[in-house]
Amino acid sequence: MTEASNQKKKVSTVPCMVIAGTHSGVGKTTISLGLMAAFQKRGLTVQSFKVGPDFIDPGHHTRLLGAPSRTLDGWMLSKKYNRATFCRSMQGKDLGIVEGVMGLFDGYDGRSEAGSTAQMAKWLNAPVILVVDASSMARSIAALVHGFKTYERDLRLGAVIANKVGSDSHARFLSEAMESVPDVSFLGGLPRFEEVMIPERHLGLVTSDEEPYSADLFNKLAVLVEEHLDVSKLLEMRATAVSDEILPGPTARQARIRLGVARDEAFCFYYQDNLDLLTHFGAELCFFSPVRDSNLPANVSGLYLGGGYPELYAGKLAENESLRREILAAAHRGMPIFAECGGFMYLSRSIEVEGTNYPMVELYPFSTRMLPHRKALGYREVVLKEDSLLGPKGLKARGHEFHYSELIGDPGKVPDLFRLSSRKGIEVGTDGFMLNNTLAGYIHLHFGSNPAMAAHFVDSCREYQEKS
Repeated sequence: MTEASNQKKKVSTVPCMVIAGTHSGVGKTTISLGLMAAFQKRGLTVQSFKVGPDFIDPGHHTRLLGAPSRTLDGWMLSKKYNRATFCRSMQGKDLGIVEGVMGLFDGYDGRSEAGSTAQMAKWLNAPVILVVDASSMARSIAALVHGFKTYERDLRLGAVIANKVGSDSHARFLSEAMESVPDVSFLGGLPRFEEVMIPERHLGLVTSDEEPYSADLFNKLAVLVEEHLDVSKLLEMRATAVSDEILPGPTARQARIRLGVARDEAFCFYYQDNLDLLTHFGAELCFFSPVRDSNLPANVSGLYLGGGYPELYAGKLAENESLRREILAAAHRGMPIFAECGGFMYLSRSIEVEGTNYPMVELYPFSTRMLPHRKALGYREVVLKEDSLLGPKGLKARGHEFHYSELIGDPGKVPDLFRLSSRKGIEVGTDGFMLNNTLAGYIHLHFGSNPAMAAHFVDSCREYQEKS
């Protein structure tokens, strides 16, 4: 998993496609899921990826395919790390599907491709399938696609899928128009079916953990794709992506520790690489549910509380008093605990939702309150201000912040260990509140940006285990 390794090995090229859109909301997720389901029904082993820091789309990929989806990101992670993650994940797979972010060329600014789906497609040398919302156009699709095709000629834009098509005749008009665009195949048009649309809420689409999608729904998506798209042609035109050097994961320490990881419908936002890095560095992950489990897993030497939607399950979390007390006692004993966003809220005194306060773990002397508007959004670079369970003073890592809640009370009574800066390098405050041996804040760190943090966290748990 790390980039610092002397051992490398080659892999052969692999079939891959990037599903991009002309803009956000065009239907990339629905079509990506439909293609995954269709290819899986044909007996192919599919590996999914998502461009950007989002947790929700990868959750849907994972539920459908039964295997972890992977995050690719042009700012949190280096080009080398992204390529290595892609190649490593594709070992033994028949096809890779990369779901893009926003519009194909949309990134961090209006002048460059940085942070865009186009940039990632180039890094992977992967072909692009462009999704177009055709609900209010016919022949104009040709002009639109021609513009996308010629805007960056070194991008491998190979095919188009029309979404929200009104009728068979509408699909025919679109197909006829696309005949004028050279070297771009028209794969067909999907009609709009509300029953397979994924609803949204304040952090994006409804999560797969919160609203479990049945095998029947995924089957409907597969049938829809097979009926309206030329899937065989898509398989024929799939092109190979990068043949790169794989950087193997770090060797696990001999002495393993048990790490409790909160994972249920309330806490479901984890980068799979984070979990894998913790495992490689010697952690045995022991999953538990703060919503349903009365006790922590036995013999754990640390806790990892990820993000999610604790506010939606605040009542159930409050009712589970036995687990809240056990986590509080563990924190007071000095057990290493790392919590992000929703996990941070869970460790506070209470969560206020629409005027009602729900008691939480009550470790921190402040509460959190849900707001009707977004409080913070953006990439963050974190610098440790002091030594901590994540490493020594000065250690850096990158992550993302996105939340609709705020702190109530005086956080100044608790030391903050994260010095934050934005993607542009502008200081944007502090985070990472340290109490006993618990470090928690709103930032979702990606350990792939600095695997040393994962190693330090596991080492902190190992030290606690040896002293206990």
